[in-house]
Parts: sequence; C-alpha cells; structure tokens
Amino acid sequence: MDHSRLLRYSGLFTWAVVGVPLLYTWIMPLLADSDDDRFLLLTMPWQGWLAYGAFGAAYAWLTRGLGTRRPGLFDYVLLVVLTPAAIALGYYSESGLGSVLLMVAACALPWLLSLRLGVAWLVLSQLAVVPVFMRRDFTLMEAVMQALLYAGFAGFVYATSLVARQQAQAREEQRRLNSELRATRALLAESVRVNERTRISRELHDLLGHHLTALSLNLEVANHLVEGKAQEHVSQAHTLAKLLLSDVREAVSQIREDDAIDMAATLLPLADNVPGLHIEMLLPVPFLLDDPERAHVLLRCTQEIVTNVVRHAQATTLDLDYRWHGDGVQVVARDNGRGAAEASAAGNGLRGMRERLAAYGGHVEIETRPGQGFCLTLYLPVVQATDRMGLPLGRASAAMGVAPAPGIAA
Repeated sequence: MDHSRLLRYSGLFTWAVVGVPLLYTWIMPLLADSDDDRFLLLTMPWQGWLAYGAFGAAYAWLTRGLGTRRPGLFDYVLLVVLTPAAIALGYYSESGLGSVLLMVAACALPWLLSLRLGVAWLVLSQLAVVPVFMRRDFTLMEAVMQALLYAGFAGFVYATSLVARQQAQAREEQRRLNSELRATRALLAESVRVNERTRISRELHDLLGHHLTALSLNLEVANHLVEGKAQEHVSQAHTLAKLLLSDVREAVSQIREDDAIDMAATLLPLADNVPGLHIEMLLPVPFLLDDPERAHVLLRCTQEIVTNVVRHAQATTLDLDYRWHGDGVQVVARDNGRGAAEASAAGNGLRGMRERLAAYGGHVEIETRPGQGFCLTLYLPVVQATDRMGLPLGRASAAMGVAPAPGIAA
C-alpha cells in the first residue's frame, strides 16, 4: 500500500471517527427518560447529518486513485461541496467537528489544486469557520484564535499531503526515466551486436576469404604440375578449398543479412511502466533498420513524444503508429489530452526533435484542437532494402507496468 492510499484510508477513518460523537448525540435522547430533556439539547438536525454524509461521499470519490488519474470537472464540483459540507457540520452540530473535517479536506487539496490555489483555499476555508465559532457565544477574537488553532493542524496535514504528492511525482519521473534508460540500453546492445557482426563478416571476407582464394589458385596450379596419385590428392584439396571458400561467402552473406537493428526491442521498453498513461504501439513486423544513427533518432523522438504527453498533455492514452512510407519511416503519435487552440511556440524538446529529423531530411507536423489532444506526424527518410520492410501487422501495448504483447492490428 503506497502513501497515497494510506492518506485516503486515514482520511476516511477520521471521517468515521467524527461520526461517533454525532451518533452519541442521536442515541442518547432515545435512551433517556422522557422527563429528562438534558440530552435533547445535543440532538443535531437532519441538515447536519446530510452534510456529514455528503462530506464522506465527496471525499471517498475525490481520493480514489490519487496521483494516477487526471481530475475532471466533476472532481472540482465535489471539492466545492466538500468544504461547505464540513463547515455546515460544524454549524449544525455546534462543535469543532467541522474543523476536524476541514483538516481531512486539506489532505486532498495538493492532489487537485496548484500550490497557490491550494493554500488560498485552505486559508479561506479556515476563515469561514469564524462565524460558526461566534455562534457558540465566542467573541470575535476568541473565534479567530480557535480558527487559527485548527488552521495550524490543517496546514500540517496539507504539507504532509503535499510532500506525499511530490514523492509520487518523483517516483513516476524515475520510472519514466528508467523506461528511457532500458530503451537506450536496448538500442546500445543492438548497435553493439550489429557492429560486432559487421566486424566479424569483414574479417571473414577480407582475411579468410583472401587466403582461401590464394590457396585455391595455388592448388589449381599444383594440379597441373603433378601427376599420378599425388595429382588425385591435390585435386581433392582444390575441391575442398573451393567448398570452404563458398561456405565462408555464404556465412558472410548470412551475417550481413542479420546486421539490422530490431526497433521493436528498442521501442517497446518506452511503453512500459509509464504511470497514468496507456501507450499503444503499432509496429511493422519485423521492424528493422540498417542505420544505427537513424535508429537513434527514431528512439529519441519517441522518448520526447512520451515525455511531452506525460508532462504537458494531461492525457490518459497515447497511440504510436510506425509504418513504412515511401523511402522512410512515418510515425503518427496521437493522444487524448487537453489539446490547444493552435500549436504553441516550439520548446526545446520539439525544437530538438525537428533538428534531429532535419539532419537526415525528415520533418514533423503538429495538429491540435482544444479538447482533442495533439497529433504529431514524423517522417524520417531511411535507406532500406525492400526485403527488410515488414508488414504493419504487429500491435503492442503497455500500461501501468503491463508487459507489451504482440497481436494483430485491425
């Protein structure tokens, strides 16, 4: 159980404990004698019970999935209900129980509002209980002092929840960076494998192939210079040399054919363990690139897309469609975030993406509308053999730590 769930359950527990004295004020008049009206003064009207129930329901809804979901309009409506419900409970119960619930409400503020709005909301809610205390025959100064006392506790709760939120954000950022590190490590491993196979194939071709060719020529000459049984052995050796040279050439060709970088193994780690974001990738099968530098550009552009969606788009899903288009690779990235009226000025990330693509003759286009997310179309020219271009039949997805799995695209 992480700290966000602990905050949720501790708040619900406090709300339930606040109900114990309220339940006492409801039960005791029923158990008292009909002539004894001492407990009748403790009875809280139904409006107080309604406020108590509304607070519990609103808090339970607001704190579900803290840090893993994007707050919506309904969440802010419930936040407006939460604070007045706590104040109303203090008013109708004529006690400090409403201020206790305001402390519980302070726990949810850092997850829903910015720091400035959260602090302002906290201060205004504590000032709003001053008239409630004055209703209990407190003077203005006494009511302010009482409100400040509860405000201190509420501020401590708010700071504790704020620290928990910052830790959750740091953990999410670390998980995202780990995914990028795994992707970079996979690309490095693929590059090392390709370079090593290329080196081996060159060594086989240049050294072993050269010496076998020289050996075959010398055996052919020797075959014409000897006679009898020796000529038979020389002929057999010549035949074996030619077979060995043919095997070496075939081995070199096979190594050359398998020296491409597997982009699926490189890109899929980026879709794994991205908190709050479901990433679905559509990849050609197989998805191989001969040029390690272009593979690196494609990886960095994908990393930048994921980073921008996590930090700025407020999206829950991201679709990445990779396909062969003409003489290059086309990537269509679409999210369901908040979007914008028009593409804003390019930041460092987008500017770097454009520069990487432009260095190889590529480009990027941006489409966006308010409430409809962003759509980026990237094109990277690639010099690729026709038989290396797979069919777009592979779909892989990952969300919240679920491992990617291949399938069939519709």
